[in-house]
Amino acid sequence: MTVATCVLDSLLIANRGEIACRILRTAKKLGIRVVSVYSDIDTHALHVKLADEAYRLEGVTSLDTYLNQTKILEIARDAKCQAIHPGYGFLSENVEFARACEQNGVLFVGPSSEAIRTMGIKSTSKEIMLKAGVPVIPGYHGNEQDQQFLRDQAEQIGYPLMIKAVRGGGGKGMRIVSSSSAFQSQLESAQRESASSFNDSQVLLERFIPNPRHVEVQIIGDHHGNTVYLYERDCSVQRRHQKIIEEAPAPGISAELRTQLGNTGVRVARAVNYHNAGTVEFIMDRTTEEFYFMEMNTRLQVEHPISEMITGVDLVQWQLMVASGQKLPLTQEELQLKGHAFETRIYAENPYENFMPGAGTLTHLQPPQPSDSVRIETGVQEGDEVSVHYDPMISKLVVWDENRTLALNKMKRALSQYQVGH
Repeated sequence: MTVATCVLDSLLIANRGEIACRILRTAKKLGIRVVSVYSDIDTHALHVKLADEAYRLEGVTSLDTYLNQTKILEIARDAKCQAIHPGYGFLSENVEFARACEQNGVLFVGPSSEAIRTMGIKSTSKEIMLKAGVPVIPGYHGNEQDQQFLRDQAEQIGYPLMIKAVRGGGGKGMRIVSSSSAFQSQLESAQRESASSFNDSQVLLERFIPNPRHVEVQIIGDHHGNTVYLYERDCSVQRRHQKIIEEAPAPGISAELRTQLGNTGVRVARAVNYHNAGTVEFIMDRTTEEFYFMEMNTRLQVEHPISEMITGVDLVQWQLMVASGQKLPLTQEELQLKGHAFETRIYAENPYENFMPGAGTLTHLQPPQPSDSVRIETGVQEGDEVSVHYDPMISKLVVWDENRTLALNKMKRALSQYQVGH
């Protein structure tokens, strides 16, 4: 799809919380008129206060508000917005919403609906990667879902193996199977969860790599044939299959392997004619350092700030430039890796109930002092309500220093100063 170059002067942010505030900050810096949307719970939220204009999405649930495609597009039209930035989550990887933006003449700050569709189906994306010469974990990624057929495929792959929902994410529809005797029950369990979570019971099978590293490459491409990587992030520290601490660059990676990872990330993007920011996730064997394509997130990631910290690039600004038809401002050779960065996600949780999400009033909120090397990305203030209807992450602590040891020590100090109470 060809995009004509234009001057972007208005933007609707179809999100809430810290990512809405993050996008808003860059847009305001560029002199762009910002329109926020809000649910009834978010009437007094920070992203509403900071916007030039704000429009109500009647209701409290995600389905009624931030997932309400029709209402959001109506607001974009009424507010005369040129573009919509979806942030992450909600509508950010929704094929129908991206297509509706395209059909209504609204710039979608992200990839094409076709790229989202292609990369959103794990089996399809892995078949494309195989054809593009990108390493993929050995397994079965086809459409045949007969249980006996899948059992036969499992025997060929060998145990232990992974069962994954074709449209999965966040650990849902995922099972580790240690032996053939456990396969049937785990298959049925994964299929039920996949159908419930994604309205699709299809699964794929993959060889299980014990104690792997989760390494991902930040890429961005424009509409002029340029695609670059902003190095890699290590997101191996996870809980309940969700990232909690990320760092960039990945520790212990040689310069040669770093270049190989980056170039492979670019190859993935080019294989699907990808434009705008995206993240290519790889699973890496700690022993052999072999890496395999896992999936591509066709949006801005939660952990994008650490890539910004080590490159000096404002990824949201680059996203807006690409969406408006401009070329990337730097080539791969001009992008320099500097220092080390960590991101820690700050959650509203109850430590006395197995760290389950907590809701209520933030009666006390005192983050560490921000600086050029300490970023606090948040969408809440003291006195705000944390709702059960949305993700319990209330902020991100991002630190940078000249090397990993210094950055780690800085993160520890900053965390010791962070106070949250309700």
